[in-house]
Amino acid sequence: MIFREVVRVNHGKMPVFGHAWMMSLIPVFYLFLLALPISGSVQRLREKLHCENRNSTAEGVKSFLWRVKRDTPAYFFGTIHVPYTRVWDYIPGNIKQAFGESENIFFELDLTDTYTISTLTNCQLLPHGENLSDVLPRSLFERLREHLEYVKIMMPSWMTADQRGRGLYADYLFNAIAGNWERKRPIWVMLMVNALTETDIKSRGIPVLDLFLAQEAMRMNKRTGAVERVEEQCVPLNGLNFTQVLFALNQTLWQQEIMRAAAGTARRHYTTEDLIWHYNCGNLNSVIFNHDTAQVPNLLNSTLGPYEISLAQEIDEYFREELIYKRNRRMAARVKEILDLYPEKSFFFAFGAGHFLGNSTVLDQLINEGFEIENVPAYEDVRLTPTPSEHLKEGSEVTDSTYQDSWHNYKSCGRSALRTASNLYVTLTLVGNIVMTRICILLLPVR
Repeated sequence: MIFREVVRVNHGKMPVFGHAWMMSLIPVFYLFLLALPISGSVQRLREKLHCENRNSTAEGVKSFLWRVKRDTPAYFFGTIHVPYTRVWDYIPGNIKQAFGESENIFFELDLTDTYTISTLTNCQLLPHGENLSDVLPRSLFERLREHLEYVKIMMPSWMTADQRGRGLYADYLFNAIAGNWERKRPIWVMLMVNALTETDIKSRGIPVLDLFLAQEAMRMNKRTGAVERVEEQCVPLNGLNFTQVLFALNQTLWQQEIMRAAAGTARRHYTTEDLIWHYNCGNLNSVIFNHDTAQVPNLLNSTLGPYEISLAQEIDEYFREELIYKRNRRMAARVKEILDLYPEKSFFFAFGAGHFLGNSTVLDQLINEGFEIENVPAYEDVRLTPTPSEHLKEGSEVTDSTYQDSWHNYKSCGRSALRTASNLYVTLTLVGNIVMTRICILLLPVR
């Protein structure tokens, strides 16, 4: 089964993923808070944001935590892909407690695998011998070049004093994100352009929430895994036809040009600040968080004619189906297999919040399969009583030679990581824009 390739089930043993070699190279910024904090502290912070309590019920304030009712609970936590420091204090303590007491932590994609990284790199590139100038209309290519030159000039002023104090340099950062752009497929260039904004640049260098949780899982010697494969992320991005890709790139570039002309005052449809505010307030708004899940720019605007509106809607529907609904079905099927295989184990699944909100969610799919799932109020005390089990040590109880080979590859890759950091930055940053892991630029310390 495809799931067994994803989680490397080893002859009936717990599916074990290689410990992330990259994670060992990243300093852990804060010790994880396992104790349940005073519930009023988060509430007071939310009051300062002037939050609207739209999600209050008789049982309490809803949160981004859901629980599967079973003998040993399994949890789903909805994340967003922003620096964790922007949201951490607003996350209710019971979510942190559920994470700390769960034996097994699962994410969407395993970005620690060397195969994943190399596949993602190749996925972005045009066929051998082709350049972007060969496939784009000349006028569009020149506009793109001009915009990237503008970004390169502006980047030093966009960076923060804190970034400079940590040794991050504008030229290096620009090359890490936009290097080799003339060899990339137009769809990936579109995503790159959408991420080259002042707000996004200022956030580079701090792990986003997903990565921070992965770091903590590794630090706490938890078992970690993923429910998706790299090919399942790449193929949909390269599935648009050429007309759609040109339209998407042109519209994304046009939006950035408008922002330049307005000296950065033009407002995007949903900004990162909007996303953070809704998340910190606990607002379960599917429109907001589905946008974060797909990570594709909104192409609709008031200047479009009927044909262009139709084209934009086709693209939106394509990405909504491929990057949200189809993934929800696939992720739910693999979660079901995990839970069915290991009823006595405790799990914590951390996926983008958009996978749990709206229509045809991961939760909906699992409920249809007979699982009973409930939202956990923000201030409900969480008590887990997982079955004690020994943690696998490196190399112990692993009989599958494929897994052992992968583990050795991880360690080798870790030793050479600092020598190849720039290539990793480029690959992981672009992938982050689509698979909800905008975490990945500057994963490693700059030397």
